[in-house]
Order: sequence, then C-alpha cells, then structure tokens
Amino acid sequence: MKLFGFTRAEVIEVLDGTHPRVGRSVALVIYALICISAVVIALETMPSLTPTMTTVLVTVEIVILTIFIIEYALRLTCSAHPIRYAFSFWGIVDFLAIVPALIFMMPDFATIRAIRLLRLLRLLKLFKANNALDRIARALDAIRAEFAIFFFIAAVALYLASVGIYHFEHQAQPEGFSSIPESLWWAIATFTTVGYGDVYPITVGGRIFTGVIMLIGIGIIAVPAGLVTAALTEAAPTDQILTKETESNRGDEQ
Repeated sequence: MKLFGFTRAEVIEVLDGTHPRVGRSVALVIYALICISAVVIALETMPSLTPTMTTVLVTVEIVILTIFIIEYALRLTCSAHPIRYAFSFWGIVDFLAIVPALIFMMPDFATIRAIRLLRLLRLLKLFKANNALDRIARALDAIRAEFAIFFFIAAVALYLASVGIYHFEHQAQPEGFSSIPESLWWAIATFTTVGYGDVYPITVGGRIFTGVIMLIGIGIIAVPAGLVTAALTEAAPTDQILTKETESNRGDEQ
C-alpha cells in the first residue's frame, strides 16, 4: 500500500527528513512551522493586538496544529510498530505537540496557552542525529562517575552553607532566614554567584561567611565546566575519523 506514491517506510523517511529526494525539504518546512508557532505564542501575549491580528494568529495556529495532527497520524499509520512509536521518546514529543489541538475547546485558555509551549519540544528534532550532540553525549557518558561525585559534594556544600548562614543571620533577619530550608535559596544564589539581592547578610560574621561561600562558588562553577571541556577534547569525532580513513583507502586504491 502506498500513500501519495510513497511506501509506508518511505513516508517515515520523508517525515524524519532522511528521504533522499524530499526528506530535507519536508523537514525544513516542519521546522519553519515550529518557529512560526513560537512567534505566534509570543505575539498572542501582546495587549495591543487588534481583533483582526488576533484572528490571523488564531488561524495560523490552527493551520499549524492541523499539520502536526496529520504528521502524527501518518507516523502512527505508517510505523512498523505503532504502539512502540507512540510510547517512544519522539512519539511522546509528537503527541505533546498536538495536545493543544486536542483540548482546544477547553474554556481555560490560560491553561491552553501554557500547554501550547509543549510544541516547542519539537525543536529537539533539530538536534536528532547530530554529530556534535553525539560527541557531547559520549563526553558526558565518559565523566558520569566524576559528575555524580561532584554533585554529591556540591549538595553537601549547599546544605552546610544553608546551615551556616542560618546561624549567622537568623536572629538579625528572622524573616529572610527563617529556617535552614529557607536559607537554601540564598545558598544556591550565592554559590552560583548570581546574587539576586532579595536576601543578603547584614552581620559581620554573615558577610565574612558569604565571602568564603562566593569563593567556593567560583570553584563549583569551574569544576563541571573543566570536566566537560576535558571530556570533549578526549571524545574523538569517530564519524570524521572514519570518513578520513575511507577517503584515504579510496585514494590508495586509485
């Protein structure tokens, strides 16, 4: 059985962007629709929209959602294993992209607008089968043990910082540092050197303690960055190496 002159397997290739003739064009169209959808979501929040513009945006959104529904239906119909696809990562992403259309008649439009953002998950497909992402994945896999130890140490440091600042500042600022869990927000903001300024120490001991925590925070940010950089350097781009070897072999044969 063929659809539009394509076999079921070829339809999947077209939708995945791997078909030799039209796959890339279809993929670019889908990605463009996703980007347009993101723009529509942003424009819908403008308070100065005219009724005409609102109608245009709603129409564009309905058209895009309809295309997403058709794509999802084609994938289910043409997949060799529909159930497996439906519960796969990309199947769930595709389903979440059409959820807004399925509940479009709900009266709670605020909820619908929030759910519409799920369509942006489809942007993940831009990175599917990307060599750079594969390299990052290999690098992260190579340092997963180091990352686990680092995050454990970071969690302990955050806890100790929360305990310390609570004891330094609780009496002076009972509202800002009412408990150790409440102080955890300050610890996270300080460790990451963000420093929102909503809560800050006013005692001498608290300020000295905060200075020490800031210095430690610089190291906490630098360690994972260094681990990832080293791992990426060591993660050889296997696909490029194989390509060079293939070209070299062809040259030798000639």
